Amino acid sequence: MIHRVRTAADFARTVRSGARSGRRNVVLYGSMTSDSAPSRVGFIVGKNVGNAVTRNLVKRRLRHASAEWVAAHPHGYDVVVRALPPAADSDWPALQKDFTSCLAAVARRLERSDAPGREGRVS
Repeated sequence: MIHRVRTAADFARTVRSGARSGRRNVVLYGSMTSDSAPSRVGFIVGKNVGNAVTRNLVKRRLRHASAEWVAAHPHGYDVVVRALPPAADSDWPALQKDFTSCLAAVARRLERSDAPGREGRVS
């Protein structure tokens, strides 16, 4: 439960001020937090993805993929995952591949922007 982005303010901060990467099934936004803060993940799965059953399936799959990542990176990140309409028809390996490749791209951008001598917003 501590690894969930919960408030609208936290979602907005991560989406507006973080790094972004998109693939066919997902768009992922990430920002760095303090090293002592737990990594948190939030999901946006809108009605354009499908009916309630489909949205919940997509959310469960994304939650599973994010749990593996949080286990490897327990501190320092906030991540928001927006599922896109093609995610409804995507199989598990494709969804997981898009999630992990987006996450790797965002992590690279965040680490690059956090390097000494580099300041400013990463887009």
